[in-house]
Amino acid sequence: MSITEQDKERILSQCKRFLAMHYPRSPREVLHDLTEFVDPEAKADRYGGGELITSFEEEIAHLLGKEAAVFMPSGTMCQPIALRIWCERKGCKRVAYHPTCHLEIHEYDGYQRLHGLERVLLGSDRQVFTLEDLKSVPETLGALLIELPQREIGGQLPSWEELVEITTWARERGIATHLDGARLWECKPFYQREYAEIAGLFDTVYVSFYKVLEGIAGAVLAGPADIIAEARIWQRRQGGNLISLYPYVLSARQGMQKHLGRIDEYCAKAREIAAALSDLPQIEILPNPPQTNMLHLFLRGDRERLVDAAWRVAEETQTVLFRMLTPTLVPQYSKFELSIGEAALEIPTEEISPLFRRVFEMAE
Repeated sequence: MSITEQDKERILSQCKRFLAMHYPRSPREVLHDLTEFVDPEAKADRYGGGELITSFEEEIAHLLGKEAAVFMPSGTMCQPIALRIWCERKGCKRVAYHPTCHLEIHEYDGYQRLHGLERVLLGSDRQVFTLEDLKSVPETLGALLIELPQREIGGQLPSWEELVEITTWARERGIATHLDGARLWECKPFYQREYAEIAGLFDTVYVSFYKVLEGIAGAVLAGPADIIAEARIWQRRQGGNLISLYPYVLSARQGMQKHLGRIDEYCAKAREIAAALSDLPQIEILPNPPQTNMLHLFLRGDRERLVDAAWRVAEETQTVLFRMLTPTLVPQYSKFELSIGEAALEIPTEEISPLFRRVFEMAE
């Protein structure tokens, strides 16, 4: 009998160990922790003003080596605004990016419908695009967007040398460069460079606070002061200049303090897990070794039976390995995305392969 949704809820409530990301917390727990974290004298921001929000914006701008920054509710708001501003200044509506860019597959053509932008896709949807892919574009470009790392292909990254070549080529041709840094925080161990040096290759940068940093929500767009000033106007036009954003700002600041210094650990654990699972013939890993704390695991076998088996292993061992699988182009394989956070650090690496072996045994 298949595991029901009610079964899943029951099993989850009993589990103590989680392979992906951080330990789950209820809204009550999140708010309680935030109450303990916040300065009793802190005052709410109001329409983007006030020390609480402006000091955080200045902190992130400094960390990224940029003149200014603005806090917004989401990257879906930040990024098209930045691209629109650059394209209007260039007098060209075309933006180039990878086929799996968030704007392309998750935002319902917002870049076009709200901002009148046109997109040019670069390279294959299976690997990072190259300088040759960029050079092959015949049209004039207003902006270039690069995602670091690229989530939809397992968190892959170009080499530092390739990144410098691409951004230099664009800059020499007057093409604005924008960094989709939703997961920029996880790139530092791979590049062995400070965030300001990585961000320094780009004219504007977006970063997120609700992923590995475990914030409630929120994002920052950073760049030249005049660009950020104009972005604030577009934020207002789109309804993103809320009367107060302090719960998100405080949660972001708390997440920075809690997790930013542990990114090296998360990435190292991802490499350990990949090495351990590489011995299992039923698993393929992309990329291998992982370049950040993220990897995609491809499991061979019947998808529904594997998912049911994973839930039964969770019930037996109080350890959640994965909750669902998605189909792939190869019928025998399905996959899931694994991002490592503090929860996986508590699971000895030598115990992980036997747990997956148990899943495959139960799925036979």
